[in-house]
Amino acid sequence: ELGFSLGQVTLHQLYAGGSFGRRANPRSDFVRQAVRIAKAARAAGVTAPVKLVWMREDDMRGVQYRPLTVHKVRAILDGSGNLVSWHQHIVGQSFGPLASPTAVDGSLVEGAHDTGYFIPNFRVDQHSRSDFPIPVAWIRSVGHTHSAFAVETMIDEVAAAANKDPLVLRRELLRDSPRDLAVLNLAAEKSGWGKPLAAAKNGGRRGRGIAVHESFHTHVAQVAEVTLYPDGSFTVDRVVCAVDCGVVINPDNLVSQVEGGITFGMSFLKHGITFKDGHVVESNFHDYPVVRMNSMPKVEVYAVASNKDPSGIGEPGTPPTAPAIVNALTSITGKRIRTLPLDSNSLVSKAST
Repeated sequence: ELGFSLGQVTLHQLYAGGSFGRRANPRSDFVRQAVRIAKAARAAGVTAPVKLVWMREDDMRGVQYRPLTVHKVRAILDGSGNLVSWHQHIVGQSFGPLASPTAVDGSLVEGAHDTGYFIPNFRVDQHSRSDFPIPVAWIRSVGHTHSAFAVETMIDEVAAAANKDPLVLRRELLRDSPRDLAVLNLAAEKSGWGKPLAAAKNGGRRGRGIAVHESFHTHVAQVAEVTLYPDGSFTVDRVVCAVDCGVVINPDNLVSQVEGGITFGMSFLKHGITFKDGHVVESNFHDYPVVRMNSMPKVEVYAVASNKDPSGIGEPGTPPTAPAIVNALTSITGKRIRTLPLDSNSLVSKAST
């Protein structure tokens, strides 16, 4: 932008939290914008510092979104109901340019190719699209948000086909993954998995869903309790979360990060960014609502005692949330949900099924 060599530029790094990867954008759009403003100001005789602040509308319409992805999963059971084959094909847009057309995009397959489930015949393919016109950027937990949803809802479908409890099937498949198994068992115990739920009011029906996922070397299992109403609306009433992030350095920080991750995962369950006539429709929280205090479920966080090295906790709380909630909704209706964001209109018919 300036035509300077690197030796002529001094960067004063300002530290701030809550950007969720926004500052790591390889296009450096906001930095380049500030430089262009500074150049224009200098040309106009202004030598004062320049401060650039994006409003929420600027950021929401900044055309950098989590990429679209499609998963096709084919699972095969033997005559005894054992999962013996899994073939998952992932199509999506890469966050950045790949080294070659045949290079593996780790952010596209993470959480799928390295699952802890033991499946004798296992394959994950990817196809990265680079010709999609909308630029993309990270969302909290990067590729794990879409891979956890696809894998964990499919595991529930396999459990139904095998006529097995979703918890029982996961225990069988995680026999060689002790850390995943430990958080799964702890979440099931603390949530009272298998025990009847309290009855709902106003014609609602209640259900539980479970999901387990590893991201950033941290293992997380969640059980979600939901209530589905006849009009298709639903509430998330309780989320029980078990975590193995190695040695816990700050217990309060662990709880707050997981609570925030669950809230984040709930926020994009129902809402997405849409385009009309080449423009982004949503602009602020009035048309892209996030979870507010009156919609927040009771969240319980339990840590597994561990002597492993500390691992990440800022992002791993997010990936299991959406599949756990969707699995809970499916336990009520028996209808499979394979697309996010959720279509509230489709839940109306499912609520009365």
